Amino acid sequence: MKVKRIAISEQDPKAYKAMFGMEAYLGTTEITGVLADIVKIRASQINNCAYCIEMHCEEALKHGESQKRLFAIAAWRESPLFTDKERAAFAMTEEITVISDKGLTDATYLEASTYFSELEIAQLIMLIGVINTWNRIAVATQLVHE
Repeated sequence: MKVKRIAISEQDPKAYKAMFGMEAYLGTTEITGVLADIVKIRASQINNCAYCIEMHCEEALKHGESQKRLFAIAAWRESPLFTDKERAAFAMTEEITVISDKGLTDATYLEASTYFSELEIAQLIMLIGVINTWNRIAVATQLVHE
């Protein structure tokens, strides 16, 4: 038997509003469009968040991303379809998403700094943090994409 979970948006609407405020801010940064979409997809894959994977794949398609690249995100290291900049963002995404493994390593940080300014790195870290929070909300409350 599946246990019915709470809807945080109903139980704590102020918290949800704060999360959407952060989302609105992130939409004004340098890390937007397809790059933001694929970072969100990769974090959501790691966190097994089907709700967010589906939502962000749909958004990526609307932003012009190809299905071929979306299918390859989980295997980005082996795929020739991603730029070095996107690879740096994926590496940051993976290390920050599983932060307890080894943190954000110096090697990954230095690689990212060749493609992103310090402000963009800060924005990317915030984006990764926010999608991880959304993933945790969706998985913990068993949100279903409709």
